[in-house]
Amino acid sequence: MQVKACLTLLALTASTILQAQNTQPAPGAEHHHHHAEATEKLGSVSFPTSCSAKSKAPIERGIALLHSFGYTEAHMQFEAIAKSDPQCAMAHWGIAMTDYQELWGQPDADSLKAGAEEMAKAQALAASSNTTPREKAYITALSAFFDPATLTFQQRADAYEAKMNELHASFPEDVEGAAFDALAIIASVSPDDTSLTHEHQALSILVPLFTAHPDHPGLAHYIIHTCDTPALAPEGLEAARHYAAIAPSSAHALHMPGHIFARLGLWQEDIASNIASVKASDAAEAAHQPGAAHTMHAQEFLVYAYLQVGEDEKARELSYRMRSISEHMHAMPGMDDMKDDGPFFDNELRAVYALEMHDWKTAAALTPAPDTNPYEAFDTYWGQGIAAGHLHDAALAKSALAGLDRDIEVLKTSPMASYAGHLDVKRNELLAWQAFAEDHSDDAVAFLRKAADQQDKLGQMEVDIPAREMLGDLLLMERKPAEALAEYRIALKLSPNRLNGLLSAGKAAQQAGQPDQARAWFKAAAAQTGNAAHSHRAELLEAVKASSATQTASAHQPK
Repeated sequence: MQVKACLTLLALTASTILQAQNTQPAPGAEHHHHHAEATEKLGSVSFPTSCSAKSKAPIERGIALLHSFGYTEAHMQFEAIAKSDPQCAMAHWGIAMTDYQELWGQPDADSLKAGAEEMAKAQALAASSNTTPREKAYITALSAFFDPATLTFQQRADAYEAKMNELHASFPEDVEGAAFDALAIIASVSPDDTSLTHEHQALSILVPLFTAHPDHPGLAHYIIHTCDTPALAPEGLEAARHYAAIAPSSAHALHMPGHIFARLGLWQEDIASNIASVKASDAAEAAHQPGAAHTMHAQEFLVYAYLQVGEDEKARELSYRMRSISEHMHAMPGMDDMKDDGPFFDNELRAVYALEMHDWKTAAALTPAPDTNPYEAFDTYWGQGIAAGHLHDAALAKSALAGLDRDIEVLKTSPMASYAGHLDVKRNELLAWQAFAEDHSDDAVAFLRKAADQQDKLGQMEVDIPAREMLGDLLLMERKPAEALAEYRIALKLSPNRLNGLLSAGKAAQQAGQPDQARAWFKAAAAQTGNAAHSHRAELLEAVKASSATQTASAHQPK
């Protein structure tokens, strides 16, 4: 399975699967321009129904919110329609759509029950009213997912995809049906499928439609999700550069381009995207509207991007501020997308920051954030285990691996079970560093190579340290610079412009007797960080000095 956008959320708690709210949202506005207030802009959609005329704009606003994964607000919108227009079957379909949050994880038992109840209401209304064949096709498709007789999530996802394929074939002019079909296609990819078959199928639907409908939020959004893997990321760049302008009122829409920017190492664009998302989340909170908690995901991306451009203090500040943000979001009244996921972000960012800064002692001393759920602490143990290898602390390496294993076992019984394979990469990384701490270097290399090969197929998580870069680090520590350089080259191809990758490639080239190559890597690192304008990292300062040497060198990275 390829890594999807929001994959950094995949090991989060199932609390983002939302329950109903009774808050009445603003009703929307004229056809194709959906906004609760005059300034709201969520993109252009068209979703005719047999519901009353007064429900037209609110329904299309709800559809636009669904396309940008604004699940809490969409739930509120559709629930309000159901109350004001009791014969509207599609209002109940819309409520149920928020209980299957495709790409964010598997619905828990409560959400499956709630979704099934809403679909039963939709079916009853569709049978007794003038519901159109197209509307009935939507209801039939989603009912297949919530069918109580269906046993597994994969069966549900496959059944829904099959029915959405039928809907798209039956109503080829329905742009919303095409968009939702493409989303169903990529949401049904099984955990062990690395073929990209589903992704290419989805893109064959999305790309031509996006050309014809450049203001459609779902088409742009789903292209980004589909391309959120190294092999496809360049194909998502155009959508990434347009999505924020399509739906600037959505904090998630403002953040999502960062997934492609991060894949391609376009750090300044990544930073700008996520700063805009944070501002939108702040505005939502000030207006007492859903969306405030999206700030945590945006700030997660900001930390990683700041580290790649040498803005180390900004990265440190955001990493350590996440705990207070997490507590604040958790304390907010009512529901909000991601509001209870702060402990995961806290654990992740503290680990990533320490590891990126090569602060092994701090990483070794990591502890899970307060109120961490059982499978949200894996990054803490991951950080400990990597640090243990560098510190040659075999006892800590063993303890960290045991902690990770506990999290994996709980994850397997959670709504996020299908993502256990991505933690298998981290497990092999910890096995490698444990072997290294125990002076079994050959085993360490073998485990890291296995982790790197796995990750190359699955795709690296966006806020992560590539396993292949770690393999290069290990080979460099083993005084095999030429072999290390080969691994760094691959790592930088899959994860372009990672600062530590550039610095390490330069160091490996230097030790391998390739001074021109080393200087080119160092020059790239210096350019990316403004000559270390905001960093005191010793490796970076040395690279800046080396890059300014008088010997002629290419101004570009080696290929």
